[in-house]
Amino acid sequence: MMADLRVTQVRSANGANPKQRAALRSLGLGPIGSACERPDEPTVRGALRVVEHLVRIER
Repeated sequence: MMADLRVTQVRSANGANPKQRAALRSLGLGPIGSACERPDEPTVRGALRVVEHLVRIER
């Protein structure tokens, strides 16, 4: 299956609330600069909406 979204963490999770940290973990992100590919699904979109200020999203 081909992933539709490439997600890269560009800002630190320091100071983020627990919900935002959990969303980063669920996306498979950790340190700044880490990247992952995820399918374009509603659950993934919801997690991205929570941390949109910490990540860069590419199609």
